[in-house]
Amino acid sequence: MKPPKRVISVLLLCLMTPFVSYPQEKSKNKDTTTKQATQTPSPTPRTALEFGLSEDTPVRIKLTRTMSSADAKVDEKVDFEVLEDVKVKDVVVIQHGAMALATVTKAQPKRSMGRSGKLDINIDYVQLTDGEKVPLRATKGGSGGSHTGAMTGAMVATGILFFPAAPLFLFMKGKNITIPQGTEVTAYIAADTPLDLAKFSQAASSIPAGPAATDSSDSTSSVTIKSSPDGADITVDNKFVGTTPSTIQLSAGEHKIVVSKAGFKPWERTMTVSPKGSVNLSAELVTAP
Repeated sequence: MKPPKRVISVLLLCLMTPFVSYPQEKSKNKDTTTKQATQTPSPTPRTALEFGLSEDTPVRIKLTRTMSSADAKVDEKVDFEVLEDVKVKDVVVIQHGAMALATVTKAQPKRSMGRSGKLDINIDYVQLTDGEKVPLRATKGGSGGSHTGAMTGAMVATGILFFPAAPLFLFMKGKNITIPQGTEVTAYIAADTPLDLAKFSQAASSIPAGPAATDSSDSTSSVTIKSSPDGADITVDNKFVGTTPSTIQLSAGEHKIVVSKAGFKPWERTMTVSPKGSVNLSAELVTAP
């Protein structure tokens, strides 16, 4: 029995419909894609700084004391020394020997069952020649995301390159993580930072004070500052110069030294520094009420 003509017509219409509508759908998709491509916003160009530090400017630094997961404490401050001048338009804005500061974010000594220690250090900022601070980060490029442990990883890798004995102690199972004093690493300016040229012109005529200063002039003296507990901020004449324990070079004359740490009363001393001298200061910090 043959199917009715009406059924055959309906079947033919259904079969033909995709072929008839396909070119129209393709054209529609093409128009949509073109429209979207046209509407895609172009990236906003970065505004050039008139005078300042650009994001990702490298700052070479080195660790001023050995760090180990065996005795490091969370929130402990870690001192670094700047290895090279950083200039903007031939003006030194970060001086060789300046202080950079980091903070311990994770510290755990080696544990039982052969479990190794943990140590994470976050780089915070570097001191400018005008006495101000500018934020740093451990990795280059890109904002956002977590960089926890990035500074530690960079220092460990550098330690392997510069310290032949380091690999025997850094990753051996069940050992503490130890990063030797003098380990060099590169940090980066965290964001575009406008600076005041006038302030740096004034700072250029003054003698800087810093924990790693190597001024051999007869008018300076070595001052070693310790505190109990360690990791306290040191300011000299209202300028931050490092954390305890540190050895700084001060010009001859009178200086106001303040040692402070969160949760403790500030320790303060005004002293007269003699040329070519050597002074040791020990600050016993008292818990704040």
